[in-house]
Amino acid sequence: MTENSSGGASVLATLFAHNAWANLKLLAFCEQLSDAQLDTTAIGSFGTIRDTLIHIVGAEQSYVERTNGRLPARPLVRGQAASFDLLKDVARWASDELLQLALAARTGTLVQERDDKSAVEYPLASLLMQSLTHSTEHRTQISAIITQLGLEPPDMSGWMYMEETKQFREWEL
Repeated sequence: MTENSSGGASVLATLFAHNAWANLKLLAFCEQLSDAQLDTTAIGSFGTIRDTLIHIVGAEQSYVERTNGRLPARPLVRGQAASFDLLKDVARWASDELLQLALAARTGTLVQERDDKSAVEYPLASLLMQSLTHSTEHRTQISAIITQLGLEPPDMSGWMYMEETKQFREWEL
């Protein structure tokens, strides 16, 4: 094993960059599906492909809003239809924001939420972990639905990420 000198920041950047890349790769693939295909679901999934895509991106937008109150210039609005262009814009924005939150977070950084009836707090690190696992879980569900449609879902693996971003190198010995 070899190491580079970038340290922890490069690890965080890679984790969030992969998440953004995988979300955008899936959105680009699904943008080519018909309305009937986008409205397909499967047992054990969140819902239709369309609803799950909106859920993934909407959740990432909400994670940012929970921590710093920020929203993108054109936010997703619960209950309203969202175009693929809007989903991709919000996904890019949320990915950038989540990475910046991760880079700025320190042990003990808490997120605090309040409404008229209650208040909660939890570690920012745990919310950031939730953001990555949540997206991965739902991308997997969408991939299963795509497979049930008889199509090959996009490869969103870490291996493909390394290959497409030219991080995977091979040479003869």
